[in-house]
Amino acid sequence: MASIAGISAAADPSSAFSISSAVAIVAAVAKTATALTHLRGITLTLPWLLALLVADVALSAVLPLSLLGPRLVYDASSRIAAFIWAWIQLIFSAIVVANHVAWSDFYMIQDLAMRAGMLGRCRYFAKVQLRLVPFLGWGLWAMGMPMVSRNWLKDKAELDRVFSGVVRGGYPTWLISFSEATRFTKKKYAESLAWCKKNDRPQPRHLLYPRTKGFITTVQHLRKASHVKAVYDFTIAYRRQGGEFQEAPSMWETLSVPGLSSRCGYEFHVHTRRFPIDSIPETDDGLAQWLERLWIEKGEWLESARQSWPTESLGQSHPS
Repeated sequence: MASIAGISAAADPSSAFSISSAVAIVAAVAKTATALTHLRGITLTLPWLLALLVADVALSAVLPLSLLGPRLVYDASSRIAAFIWAWIQLIFSAIVVANHVAWSDFYMIQDLAMRAGMLGRCRYFAKVQLRLVPFLGWGLWAMGMPMVSRNWLKDKAELDRVFSGVVRGGYPTWLISFSEATRFTKKKYAESLAWCKKNDRPQPRHLLYPRTKGFITTVQHLRKASHVKAVYDFTIAYRRQGGEFQEAPSMWETLSVPGLSSRCGYEFHVHTRRFPIDSIPETDDGLAQWLERLWIEKGEWLESARQSWPTESLGQSHPS
């Protein structure tokens, strides 16, 4: 009966029409998707081309002056190029996650931001208590840093303010989060280990188990912003000659000692990875699992670094 019903359905002109209509609709959707992809590419490319055109005109305008002052023209053209390249790089906003070891973590993240043309655009999730720190707290508040208390009801309005500026206002940004929510210490590592054992979760090596709620909320909001392109993962590592792995300089040392490497024997490294935001999961559960896997991989890299660092250089890595 199934075969007869199938033959009858195939012979029905209305059925054939339905199939052909479905094929036509699928083809139309595919063409529309392709057209939208091209439109997106054009939208992103046009500002680049316009910026390059402006640079070309400016560079050409100063070129005849090279007969009178070649060094002056060289310096002027260098400044024009630097301005254009810095502007273009600001298109690439990102969510940044990192492990947190010490105060000096900020210096290394800021150095990477400077290389990417985003130094002034960094916004860190910070504890609301930091508002009370003289000088620093005032500046954090004035810059619009997201100040959170880990209480969702209290933090919701603050996060809505930050996310609205990025999504609706189109603010270029690196929104940076230390996903462990606190600095690594041996005591906190033991507490994390106990929590993971109790809750049957994997414990990353050399790291605390990451807090997933903030990451999920950030990604789910900022993926709506067309200019937020990626999630950057920074794995921060320290070593001091004659000391322990992940032994970092104190805050006062970073402020008072010139040449932390040459004078105090500290070595620093940031291992970076870039994940296109379209490549990470869309569901909350998927994002939580993704961050957990990421932290396991970070721990494996840190253990590899711990074993190899005394005998070989770790090299350098920066986000694309």
